[in-house]
Amino acid sequence: MNGFSTGEEDSRGPPDQECSLVDDGERCRRPAGNASYSKRIQKTVTQRRLKLHLDNLARHIYICDYHKGVIQSARTKRRRKDSEDDSNETDTDVPEVDLFQLHLNTLRRYNRFYKVTQRPLTTKNKAPLADTLMKHFKTIPVVEKEAINFFFYMVKTNSNKLDHKNGLGSDTT
Repeated sequence: MNGFSTGEEDSRGPPDQECSLVDDGERCRRPAGNASYSKRIQKTVTQRRLKLHLDNLARHIYICDYHKGVIQSARTKRRRKDSEDDSNETDTDVPEVDLFQLHLNTLRRYNRFYKVTQRPLTTKNKAPLADTLMKHFKTIPVVEKEAINFFFYMVKTNSNKLDHKNGLGSDTT
């Protein structure tokens, strides 16, 4: 090399290193690039359920350009904003909410508010009640734009949802 780069050499690691990933049970034999398999990348692979993992016998954590592209495309795969607004579909990537962290009385209030039917009809035990309410919680459709607008409105008017349900306004205080 004469000190100038054609761009192709930049993404290549040492010539003897192969990709350190195992793809669907088979070790990748492509040459390793300069991208490494960090904890953040590993989290993305796990979240997107890609069939990739680091080979325990590899002496490095560098991955090939092919797998780098696969991981990047999996990370950026989102619907276009236009198509999401036009359709009434809810987002399939639901954030996980742990209802087991809530108090039993809070779960009972949720149960009463939404009139969730539970089998058996006992609300004395937290675990079965939280399981039933979690199933119900996941079925509630949310239109993101409306929720954000309503949130901003509530913050701006310094009120809460309960005031509006009871017919009270923020001007009666």
